[in-house]
Amino acid sequence: MTTGTAGDSGTDAADEARPVVYDLAPDCTADDVELGDYYHAVVNGVVPYGVFVDISDNVSGLVHESNLSDEYELGDSLLVRLDEIKENGDLAFVEADLDDYRTVAVDHQPTVTPIRDLSIGETATIEGIVTQIKQTGGPTVFRCCDATGIVACTAFEEAGVRAHPDVELDDAVQITGTVEEHEGSPQIEVESLARLTGEAAETVAERVDEGLTERAKPHDVEPLVEWDAFEKLRPDLEAVAQQLRRTVLEGRPIRVRHHADGDGMCASLPVQVALERFIETVHDDEDAPRHLIKRLPSKAPFYEMEDVTRDLNFALEGRERHGQQLPLLLMLDNGSTEEDVPAYENLAHYDVPILVVDHHHPDPDAVNPLLDGHVNPYLHGEDYRITTGMMCVELARMIDPDMTDELQHVPAVAGLSDRSKAETMEAFIELANDAGYDREDLFRIGEALDYAAHWLRYSEGETIVSDALNVDCDDERRHQELVDFLADRAERDIDRQLAALDPHVEHERLDNDAHLYRVDLDDFAHRFTYPAPGKTTGNLHDRKVQETGDPVITIGYGPDFAVLRSDGVRLDIPEMVAELDEEVIGGGVSGGGHLVVGSIKFVKGMRSEVIESLVEKMSDAELDEALSSATALDT
Repeated sequence: MTTGTAGDSGTDAADEARPVVYDLAPDCTADDVELGDYYHAVVNGVVPYGVFVDISDNVSGLVHESNLSDEYELGDSLLVRLDEIKENGDLAFVEADLDDYRTVAVDHQPTVTPIRDLSIGETATIEGIVTQIKQTGGPTVFRCCDATGIVACTAFEEAGVRAHPDVELDDAVQITGTVEEHEGSPQIEVESLARLTGEAAETVAERVDEGLTERAKPHDVEPLVEWDAFEKLRPDLEAVAQQLRRTVLEGRPIRVRHHADGDGMCASLPVQVALERFIETVHDDEDAPRHLIKRLPSKAPFYEMEDVTRDLNFALEGRERHGQQLPLLLMLDNGSTEEDVPAYENLAHYDVPILVVDHHHPDPDAVNPLLDGHVNPYLHGEDYRITTGMMCVELARMIDPDMTDELQHVPAVAGLSDRSKAETMEAFIELANDAGYDREDLFRIGEALDYAAHWLRYSEGETIVSDALNVDCDDERRHQELVDFLADRAERDIDRQLAALDPHVEHERLDNDAHLYRVDLDDFAHRFTYPAPGKTTGNLHDRKVQETGDPVITIGYGPDFAVLRSDGVRLDIPEMVAELDEEVIGGGVSGGGHLVVGSIKFVKGMRSEVIESLVEKMSDAELDEALSSATALDT
């Protein structure tokens, strides 16, 4: 039965008993009529065998002369009853003679088609949320998302002129048009586009939200290795996986920032590839992965203002040129410390959502108010031995479980790169062995990644990193040859660097009986080449640990920085940095990292005071041979 709103005001029983004559809105279609109902009609044509009438701009039919009691002319009004809907869709009416009736206005209620069910060549109506508005030299392209998918909708005004200027990103809309094929995918040629408001907009938004929430659920994957400590993190990782999948479904870009080292690449590449493959399944544009996800390294062990300024500028240009939403920022192997706060506060001005997966010692009170998700083993009583690469392999599999086979070796590479002493390292290495990698292979892949990261600097180097890690790589021979080349070069450069340093390394025995080695990297190391100060200090430290077999602390310093490594000494570098900042007046001390590995910065003129105060604190630290350092940090 056709439904609508009564035009008369009577509400008593007698009034309700009067027959209803429907007054259709101009945009009503045949879907809005029903056999036996009465309609207001206007004559649009007179023929010898009757009259043709319109009951809306889109619905017409014939009143045969046998069903007419009067003569009519073009433009005359009359009441009709729908008597028959023929097999070919034609409508037959009869004239209605009603003395007492009530009029009910009917708005067009189109059948809404889910985006996933669109068929080429049909006229369809969709309802959803606008996720992108791109002005081309011809039409305006609105990308619209509903609970089932995303589709491009092209609307024309004059060439290059913005169509429907009242519609903005995140608006709920109703779009009707013809579904055509564009570069192999459906595209709607817009006939009408209405911005929804009030209850109608809320209903669409709720429907889309519920659908996306259901579709964004991460895959339930079994862990590659059973590990009780890791299971504490699984709910947090699942929440991040759901947020990332939903971001893809909404058509929002994702910007990945990661620490520029082996663990950072083992973390970021699997997640990047998983998201790219998910994007391909969701979006009809083959260029969507290139436009919707970007991975970039961060040289510092925190999110620098230089990096956030570049990211914001890129995002704002994308919004201006391509009508995109501002991206979600995903921080990997970075982003948990107070040093990240200024950059996060800058993003907060633009409501950019931020997710962090990291294993550096965090400052949750400082960063969590600015984050939409934070995964860190320290938040669950664990520590850095659970590397970010290990976590992100599971995260990638929650996004795309089909990646499992090509990721078997990655947790072991991440663990060896970050010198993890986790009890499950042997299980990860055995898993990699089953996939065809021995321990030496895994170590050399990590060295190759570190070497590539150094020379890539601020560039993504997607293909080089993929080939070196052998993830999303289509040539096994190229992978092996590239790793051999990069790892051999890394070993050569490290040997050359340590040979230059060795005569200048200062040694002393601290009050707690630990060995302390320190060296001025600015004076005695090759500069502006591989390895960087962090890697140089790390390799020097590893050699001293092997030589002595005792607790060792190593400090590599420059004019305004120091890199710290420790084995067998119970340090808390983030706490020491905080104390130095208070105690060394005018020192300008900042920094952090893991408990037993980190880097600090200070004012150049206060180097001696800062380092001597640092050594005093190290002398007071307790020995604990169970503690060992993680990866060397870049400085």
